[in-house]
Amino acid sequence: MSFHEIRFPASLSFGSVGGPERRSDVVTLANGFEERNTPWAHSRRRYDAGLGLRSLDDIEALIAFFEARQGQIYGFRWKDWSDFKSARASAEVDFRDQVIGLGDGARSDFQLIKNYRSGDSFYQRPIAKPVAGTVRLGLGQEELKEGIDFTLDSTTGLIQLSYPPEQGVEIVAGCEFDVPVRFDTDRILTSVASFQAGDVPNVPVVEVRV
Repeated sequence: MSFHEIRFPASLSFGSVGGPERRSDVVTLANGFEERNTPWAHSRRRYDAGLGLRSLDDIEALIAFFEARQGQIYGFRWKDWSDFKSARASAEVDFRDQVIGLGDGARSDFQLIKNYRSGDSFYQRPIAKPVAGTVRLGLGQEELKEGIDFTLDSTTGLIQLSYPPEQGVEIVAGCEFDVPVRFDTDRILTSVASFQAGDVPNVPVVEVRV
């Protein structure tokens, strides 16, 4: 897939609006009951980048970024300010934030994930675009060192341990991460007069699978 490992300016995404969406097929039966199914294993996030623009310089930066990505052709990284780290919103990243796997004595590669829990239900979200330099990893309560005990592919979120963890040992991790996205339009309509009057352009952005 065509993807540029560059982040959309975080100062522009700060004021954006967006979040996860699901696709559900709901069929109402003759007796009034429903059957609900989904073809998606994972949610997909959408944002509006236009709402983060505050000045004409911001518009200029947006257009430059849009042109460099050739519209919808190339994906890029996006910081979702409402959900960009493994820890709680008010906490700092810690290597014990998320359990990403259990050792079996043979496997040494693990995907970074974030767990979303509510009651007895939970969802595991694969993290494909961790922010380099923020990833912390551990085995149980022991923190490991990157480059010595493990290596990270920051373009996929795949962790490679130097040795397979023993049976039943928890592999834990924490990090900041970006969302892989692309522009969901091939054109951006701007007007200086409208912008100065408080009207911002619509710039849809949608998550992509990588």
